[in-house]
Amino acid sequence: MRLLLVSCLAAASLTIGGCGLRPLYANGSKGAVAQVLADVDVAAIEGHSGWLVRNALRDRLQATQGGAGAGKRLRLDVRLEDSITGFGVRADDAVTRERRTLRARYQLVDAATGEVLLDATAFSDAGIDVVGSEYATIAAESSALERLSSAVADQIVARLAVFANRGGGQPAAAPAPTPAGQ
Repeated sequence: MRLLLVSCLAAASLTIGGCGLRPLYANGSKGAVAQVLADVDVAAIEGHSGWLVRNALRDRLQATQGGAGAGKRLRLDVRLEDSITGFGVRADDAVTRERRTLRARYQLVDAATGEVLLDATAFSDAGIDVVGSEYATIAAESSALERLSSAVADQIVARLAVFANRGGGQPAAAPAPTPAGQ
């Protein structure tokens, strides 16, 4: 019975290898994805939520930049929309539940030409209980914003990695020299 199980697992592993899957971060820091991510600089983003998202993005991108800071070839422009909506209402019209939503529209721009290479969105939301203590509610809203900023940054970096894996954001190849006399 054990031999049959081992044989089945070995056969299954052989079929998985031929399915076309390949690691997103293949070749580590020398791979195409890491090279593109290392070239990205995150532009300043407005507001407190912008500060949180920018820091989260820079934390994730800094690993590909070898701790050297921002890249120079590509710029990431991000615009945020942060909203809180009350939706749980008691008989006395007091809100008992809120939903905080953070939406980001981001563009990956070639810094030299200004060409937009990628234009996409990311969002996340969180539910918040509104309690009797105003301080506790404000602390819950702030904590939710920190989690949302992290989730949005994760989505953006993942989308940039997929874009780079598909050949986007690669440095332009030098033009082939033309023969003299043409």
